[in-house]
Amino acid sequence: MALERSDVEKIAHLARLGLNDADIPRTTEALNSILGLVDQMQAVDTTGIEPLAHPLEASQRLREDAVTERNRRETYQAIAPAVQDGLYLVPKVIE
Repeated sequence: MALERSDVEKIAHLARLGLNDADIPRTTEALNSILGLVDQMQAVDTTGIEPLAHPLEASQRLREDAVTERNRRETYQAIAPAVQDGLYLVPKVIE
């Protein structure tokens, strides 16, 4: 699929890009090059190949799920302007 000048002008308008008349041939060539690469990749036979979530088949290192911070709830709520039942009370902002 090759793009024409009118296609590039339409794409530039939709993308709100200001292309000069001098830039359109170079942009058309670049877009056609990208679309050619996509066509090449689509032509590759991938039957029997499972899709990968990550090309390196890496797994995430896990750490022990342990609490590392002290519970400072009472300390923090002691300086709060308004608290009720362990929750911060704030002014109503949405009516």
